[in-house]
Amino acid sequence: MIKAKNQYINREISWLRFNERVLQESADKDVPLIERLRFLGIFSNNLDEFFKVRYATVKRIFDAGKSVKSVLGGDVAKDLLAEITEIVIRQQTESLEILRDIEDELESQNIHILQENELDESQQVFVKDYFIRNVSPQLMTIILDDVTQFPMLKDTAAYLAVKMVIVNPEDLKQRRELRYALIEIPKGIERFVELPKENGKSYIILLDDLIRYCLRHIFNMFNYESISAHMIKITRDAELDIDNDLSKSFIEKISSSVEHRKISDPVRFVYDKSIEKDTLKFLKEKMAIEDADSVIPGGRYHNRRDYMSFPSLGRQDLLYEKINALPVVGLSMEGSLLEKIAEKDYLQYTPYHTFAYVLKFLREAALDPKVRTIKLTVYRLANNSQVATALINAAKNGKKVTVQIELQARFDEQANIVYAEEMQSEGVKLIFGVPGLKVHSKICVIEREENEGTKRYGFVSTGNFNESTAKIYTDYTLFTAHAPILKELNKVFDFFETTYKIKKFKHLIVSPHYTESKFKKLINEEIANAITGKEAFIKIKMNSFTSYKMIDKLYVASQAGVKIQLIIRGVCCLIPGIKGLSENIKAISIVDKFLEHPRLFVFCNGGDTKMYISSADFMTRNIENRLEVGCPIYDEDIKKEILDTFEIAWSDNVKARVFNEEQDNAYLRNDKPKIRSQFATYDYYLDKMNK
Repeated sequence: MIKAKNQYINREISWLRFNERVLQESADKDVPLIERLRFLGIFSNNLDEFFKVRYATVKRIFDAGKSVKSVLGGDVAKDLLAEITEIVIRQQTESLEILRDIEDELESQNIHILQENELDESQQVFVKDYFIRNVSPQLMTIILDDVTQFPMLKDTAAYLAVKMVIVNPEDLKQRRELRYALIEIPKGIERFVELPKENGKSYIILLDDLIRYCLRHIFNMFNYESISAHMIKITRDAELDIDNDLSKSFIEKISSSVEHRKISDPVRFVYDKSIEKDTLKFLKEKMAIEDADSVIPGGRYHNRRDYMSFPSLGRQDLLYEKINALPVVGLSMEGSLLEKIAEKDYLQYTPYHTFAYVLKFLREAALDPKVRTIKLTVYRLANNSQVATALINAAKNGKKVTVQIELQARFDEQANIVYAEEMQSEGVKLIFGVPGLKVHSKICVIEREENEGTKRYGFVSTGNFNESTAKIYTDYTLFTAHAPILKELNKVFDFFETTYKIKKFKHLIVSPHYTESKFKKLINEEIANAITGKEAFIKIKMNSFTSYKMIDKLYVASQAGVKIQLIIRGVCCLIPGIKGLSENIKAISIVDKFLEHPRLFVFCNGGDTKMYISSADFMTRNIENRLEVGCPIYDEDIKKEILDTFEIAWSDNVKARVFNEEQDNAYLRNDKPKIRSQFATYDYYLDKMNK
């Protein structure tokens, strides 16, 4: 393979470029105004998770004193930490400018976000009453001068750092004493407090400012001459350290690790840049903030992830128009789904299609007297999950229900523990993963007694069985009664219980044993065809692409003349378009109303197209350290449908950004008619339904 001087983009830097694309959505004036605020919240939430996991990992490497050449593409950990901080400070500054711009536009729409010093008399009365009734009973306030040890701050919370300048009236020299306090912003109260409307205008005050207004009420026992409050927050290392105590159950180990997150090392400290220097110095000393920690000067408000739930205020004109999820053509919700699926495969593509088919499938299986067993993998469930309810219902009806639940689904560990305990108590058999592997596959198999014997039905998905995220994540789910595929899905469930026995698969592509080798074989076939002058192409849609092994393989394919199209939503360490290395590779990212989530792999195969959907990205963790399942698409109608929607996405010249060596997130623009792929995909299915 021809080598280039810089042939990979650093993973962490590429991730920050992805989050910059989210920030672009908040700056886009064609995006509805309140949705822009919510994208700002998504940007902030993403950044929190980045520091908890990715930044924390690099910091661990730095603390261990290791070079990270093999892990992070040649960067030294210290230099990478500094570069990340520099990029984040720039992005945070840009996000504050965007927020100010949005607030100005909100005012033009008669929506005013007020600070504590902007309240009129009637609003002051409302705020005082609201504070006494709702906020004061939940307020946690700590006088720092009165405690021997600085309190352990939560990384999910924001705090007001309060400074009081106190003068003792009996002191003839009028010496000033400084006292400091911390107020934790209560999480059980809406961050955005709606004030009474006046003359058709809406008014909002942030809970932070409402508390600032009531500082005199909180600290009325102190004789201070001045008081100020500035927001701070920290982010802690969120990697799980699971102990090896054999006396503990796996649930106990995960619970203990999740609990330990509350006291793990801080990796980021964000503060209001207008805070007084003496207050900042006091806090950094007390909190033992180190040079390797990312110290970010920010704006007046932190935890801006809360903007994800900014109130709609009844202004539908400032929101995306809600779409009605469509039915899958030919698959009626009336009657039996199993009877339909027995005849042919069906594809559900949420949120364009309704997620209700998954729920209907499970409910039908729970009630059908002929269904004997139900097996399902769980990675992330919705709050008040109807999926979990259907599984419990099936167990109560005497079905043998087996659920492989992943207790290490990042940031959903506690929720999954609760569901695990609930399902277990209702008679569902639980399997808690495979030692050393996360189970990330999204699969279901049921067995039904029919005249000809036991028949299997099932589905394979690229996304979680979660009715909430299905409204905003785009994902494929294949419903099938294809006997060979379902036999192999059953083998996957067997592997969960007998992990020492490696199964062989003819149809499925299963990590960690076969994904890399199978995809390399498919790529090699395209290379061989290109060399002999045959048509050769590869089309891939994924969330992230970080595996250097797979990147190198596509570089080789590009050099052989294989035409490669990549649609990567997030991190992409591959650099397309480098002459002699990757000139036959083009790559785009689409960030829009919905979160692009499918994994799709298409190979020309000499004109007899091979196509797979999968739960796996081309990432080392998905290929080597997780149990993932890729499933072939055999139905020609479904193949065409998937290719049609891929081409719609590839033609996007409104929300597509181009991957290049500059990593500048340039929008793809051309002279062709405008195509906004997510909207065009919905129209595609609408037309399909009306034919």
